[in-house]
Amino acid sequence: MATELRKTSSSANPLLLRLQEILSSWSQSIKDGEVNSASELVNFLETISTYALSNPDDQDAQHNAFEILSEFHSFLLSPASDQEVIDALSFDLPKAVSKFAGLSSQCLESVDGVIDCFIVACNPRDMHSILCEALGSVDRPHNASGYVAVLLSGFSKVFLSIQRRHYEQVKVAIPVILNVLKATTSELDDDDDECIKLFHRALEIADSVKAVCAKLEGILNEKLRALLGLYVLQVMALLSIKQGDKISSCMHLVLQLSGFFPYCGLSYLGLITGSDVDVKVNIVVEEEEDDFGSCLFYTRHGASLSVIWGDIYDEVAQAAKENMSAVKDELKVNQTYRWQALGMLKYILASTNMPWELKKHAISFMLFITTGSSTQKDGLTDCSIYLPSLCATMQAITMVIMYAPNTELRKNAFQALKRIIAETPTSERLDILEVLITKSDSSSLIAILLDLLRGELFMENCHRTSLRKDETLPSENERNSVASIWTGGVLKLVEFVLKPPVGGPPPFPEHGDAVLASLNLYRYILITESSGNTNYTGVLSRNNLQKAYNEWLMPLRTLVTGIIAENKSEDDQFAIDTVCALNPVELVLYRCIELVEERLKQST
Repeated sequence: MATELRKTSSSANPLLLRLQEILSSWSQSIKDGEVNSASELVNFLETISTYALSNPDDQDAQHNAFEILSEFHSFLLSPASDQEVIDALSFDLPKAVSKFAGLSSQCLESVDGVIDCFIVACNPRDMHSILCEALGSVDRPHNASGYVAVLLSGFSKVFLSIQRRHYEQVKVAIPVILNVLKATTSELDDDDDECIKLFHRALEIADSVKAVCAKLEGILNEKLRALLGLYVLQVMALLSIKQGDKISSCMHLVLQLSGFFPYCGLSYLGLITGSDVDVKVNIVVEEEEDDFGSCLFYTRHGASLSVIWGDIYDEVAQAAKENMSAVKDELKVNQTYRWQALGMLKYILASTNMPWELKKHAISFMLFITTGSSTQKDGLTDCSIYLPSLCATMQAITMVIMYAPNTELRKNAFQALKRIIAETPTSERLDILEVLITKSDSSSLIAILLDLLRGELFMENCHRTSLRKDETLPSENERNSVASIWTGGVLKLVEFVLKPPVGGPPPFPEHGDAVLASLNLYRYILITESSGNTNYTGVLSRNNLQKAYNEWLMPLRTLVTGIIAENKSEDDQFAIDTVCALNPVELVLYRCIELVEERLKQST
């Protein structure tokens, strides 16, 4: 067979003769009423396609494959293929023939024709099941984009042919379609035109589902529109992840996907706050349908991305029939909506495969909606239900601060982080910073967050000072009842760095940034509390002073002086750099020791 696959006769191709022989024999057996499997035909076609796919440079193999495919297509269109024959072939052949689609654009077009023959001639519900089985098959060819493309196109036509139980049939197929689309696009190169072709086929399915909606009324119409909306959001997310850095190649697809939003009852405000997603999911997903719910892996990504696309390009917002300025203004004045929107944006920022270009625009969107928003007034709005989502968003922002490819984006991300923290109630603020600090394994990031905490403490201290000077403001007791971050919790964060939970002093030099920031924070707290004759954090109590001296500062001094002494005797650049890096730590450390010793003397 391998030799025959490499040959092409100018008169009669032996492979074509073999195909004709198999088709003639098999068709006759069907007409004679014999139960005969099409396995021989399937095996023959798969041998041809597998060889051609494995040898893309073998022109004879490519030519033979196209001729075989064309001959089979001609057979389906010939009088010899009556309904009985086509019905018998339909169960196994769509899958086998679809494997030819990855060979060339000619083969893909021919396979489309073969699938169309089956769809036109066979029961739509049977073809629906056959396409689901073929698309979800684990033995898809290695280069599966063409294979998947023809089957996606088949679904867009089958949906239009189904006569009954439209919603149920579409709902069965959507998880299969989305899972395979996700898997296949992730395997393709970013600059692969095949990826865009797949998304075009996915868009055709959306058009078909919309056409089916017109056939339904009442609750079924509502359910199918909701399902269509969730499907479109998923495709929007997959498209953005794969092509978000290549605006010109996917812009027309983003426009078309956005055009479905008004029809599906999706608004930008509902998408960016997540409320529309919740509504559609509740309509579509039944309680026992955990498997279906799991296929909606990127729905919230798609919701937030859709709004970001509309913010980037006016024409996208126009396609969605949205006024982007009005949406952003509403987010600026409504704190609850703003918290919900900030929580939704984590799906963009936390995604490891999301293009940086889209993350940049998500950060810019955050900065816009938090511009000029007043700092949260304690007790006026309950933040507790939004806190987990906000905290996750802030963790995602810290990843941008650490890994963004340019300085401007890192700075903007830090500014966004500060604004979100400022928006949260004072009573929750320290808890948020504690989560961000204790969940991080980056010394540099921990240092940034500790410095941010020091800034928050400074701002609150300034505010307290101004309150004391203004005699027209509430009494001291009333002022002291206001929530504060000047609590013992800040000392716990100092201890987290200077006496790690795993035991021993912090490792050097890799944790130098965090140690320096922690020492600076401790020094600031100690000086401020001493100057103001206060002890909000408990830092001035003899027990805490003794603990800091014995368990934090002295072990750290032993470690630092030992490293410096060891490296001062060395002449290599690494030793010099190590000593230079530890000099600031040593200076602040000794100042902290002096301050603690002074306070301990005063307390005796």
